[in-house]
Amino acid sequence: METLALQELQNWANLSEEQVLKIKECQRKEKVNFIRAAVLCQAIGEDDYIRFCTGYLKVPTMESERLQITSDMLSVLPLDLCQKYNCIPFQVKGKYLFLAMADPGDILAIDDIRFCTGLEPYVHVASQYLIHRILEKLQQEIQTDEGDFSGFDHVLNDLQSEAAEISPLEGSTDSESSILEAVDQAPVVKMVNVIIIEAIRKKASDIHLEIYEKSFRVRFRLDGVLQEVMRPPINLKSAIISRIKIMANLNIAEKRLPQDGRIKVRTSGGVGAEFRVSVLPTMFGEKVVMRYLDKSALELEISNLGMDSRTVDEVVKATSKPHGMFLVTGPTGSGKTTTLYSTLLELNKNEVNISTVEDPVEMSLIGVNQVQINESIGLSFASVLRSFLRQDPDIILVGEIRDTETAQIGVKAALTGHLVLSTVHTNDAPSALSRLINMEVESYLLASAVNGVLAQRLLRTLCPHCKKKGITRENAFALKELQISKDDLNENEIFRPTGCSQCNYTGYKGRTGIYEMLVVTPEIQECIFRQANISEIKSVAQAQGMKPMRQAALDKWKTGIVSIEEVIRVTAS
Repeated sequence: METLALQELQNWANLSEEQVLKIKECQRKEKVNFIRAAVLCQAIGEDDYIRFCTGYLKVPTMESERLQITSDMLSVLPLDLCQKYNCIPFQVKGKYLFLAMADPGDILAIDDIRFCTGLEPYVHVASQYLIHRILEKLQQEIQTDEGDFSGFDHVLNDLQSEAAEISPLEGSTDSESSILEAVDQAPVVKMVNVIIIEAIRKKASDIHLEIYEKSFRVRFRLDGVLQEVMRPPINLKSAIISRIKIMANLNIAEKRLPQDGRIKVRTSGGVGAEFRVSVLPTMFGEKVVMRYLDKSALELEISNLGMDSRTVDEVVKATSKPHGMFLVTGPTGSGKTTTLYSTLLELNKNEVNISTVEDPVEMSLIGVNQVQINESIGLSFASVLRSFLRQDPDIILVGEIRDTETAQIGVKAALTGHLVLSTVHTNDAPSALSRLINMEVESYLLASAVNGVLAQRLLRTLCPHCKKKGITRENAFALKELQISKDDLNENEIFRPTGCSQCNYTGYKGRTGIYEMLVVTPEIQECIFRQANISEIKSVAQAQGMKPMRQAALDKWKTGIVSIEEVIRVTAS
C-alpha cells in the first residue's frame, strides 16, 4: 500500500529522486506515512495533498463551510482521541460515524476509532489547519465551561437558550417597545460586550455585524482580512443592533437612513477604547460596522512604521520644511492616517499652530485643533480650509483631497507659507501628481508646492511562532510570476506561513508597512511643469533612487518578514 502510494504520488506530483529521499527522511523522523511526510517537508502543498487523497484514496473532501461540530459530538468520540488522530466527528447516521480526517490513510487510527465508538467510520479528508482550528475552538469551549473564559461560546449558548424570551413580542414585527425590552436583557448586553472585548483583545481594526435573509454573522477584520467569528441567532438581530445604536447615541427608531456615531468603553482591566459606528440599512436589516480607533497606533514614531532608513530621512526632510505640501497615498486601510498622525505628533510643539479638517476625526490629539466636516450644513473640506487660512496656522492637515476646490486651496496654502499634509487615493506616488493636475491644479503651482509623495500599503507579517523555512511548490509558481530565480535566493532567509494557535491558524500575525517615497527634485518639478505622463515621472524618480513598492515588499520577503503570497496579493498591478 505504502509503495503504491509512493509511486502514485511520485508520478502525480512529478517528484524528483532528491525530493523522494527528503520525504523518506522526514517520514522516519516524524513517524507518518509517505503522503503526509510529503506535505511536512513542503514537497507538495496542503491543497495538493487533499486533491491527491481524493483522487488516489477515493475519499470525499470536507469543505470548511460544511464542517459543523458541536460539543455533544465529543460524547461519541472524546476530544483527546480527536486531537491524537487529527480528526473531527461531525455526524452520526445509523451505524456510521462521519469523520473529517487530516490523514484518511491512517488505517490504525480508523481501527481504533471503530473500536472505541462501536460505529463504522465514514472518512472525509480535510485540511489539517482547519481541523486544528476547530479542535482549538472546542478546547476553548471546554475551558470556558470550567471557568477559563476566552471567547464567545458560553454567551452564544446563553443567547440560544434564552432567545425565546428576548425575541420580539408575538404578533409584532420588531416593534420599538419589544426591542427596548430586549436590549436590556442580560444575554444581549453580555453578547455586545463580549464582541467589543474580543475585538480589543484580538486588535481587530473593524467589527462587521451583517444581516441576511436567514443568517446573522459577526466578522472581525484581523490584519487587514475579514474573518468570521460567530453567528448569533437571527431572531436577536434587532435587539443586538439596537443595543449598539443606544451605546452610540443613535436613534433606534430610524431604520431607513444611514447613521453615524461613536462608542467609548472601558474594559474591566481599565483599558479605554473608542469605536466609530456606522449603521447602514440593507435589504434584510441594518448592517453595523464599528471601526476600532486604536490609540496605541499613535505611539509609533515614524522610524517604527516599517520604513527603511532612507525613506525615514526623506519623509522627515519633506515634513520639516516650513511650507509646501506632503501627500500620502494608498487605498482605504493602508495606514495613511497612522502615518499622518505620527508625523503630526513629531511636529506638534508649543511654537506651532496645527489645525486639521477630517471626515471623520479618527482620534483626538492634544495640542491640535481638529475640525470634523459636516456637508449637510455646508461645513466642507474647502470651506474649513478657507477658514483655517484666517486662523494663523503653521501646519494644516486635510483629511483627504476629494475635489478641485480643496486641491486648489491646499496648493495655494502650501505656496503661502504653510505646511500642508493630506491624502489622495491613487495606486502609487507618481499617480498622485497626475490626479491633482486632473483636478485642475495648475502644473506650475503644483511643481512649486509639493515637497514629496509617500505611497504605502500594509502587508501581513508571518507568525513568528510557526513560520517555516523553505520554498514550496506554490512558491515556485509565484517566483516564476515575479521572474525571480531560486538560484538568487538564500533559502535560509525565506519563510512561509503554516498556522498555529497563536495566529488563529492563519500563519500571519501583525502587519508591516511598505513604502514608495517620491521626492520632488528639480527634475521631477520639470516633469510636473510640462505635465509628463506617469510612466515618465516614475522612470525619472527611480533613476534618482525611488524604490517601487513591489521592490520594498520583496526586500521584506527576502528577510523572512512576509510571505511571497502576501507580496503578490498586496502589490498586484
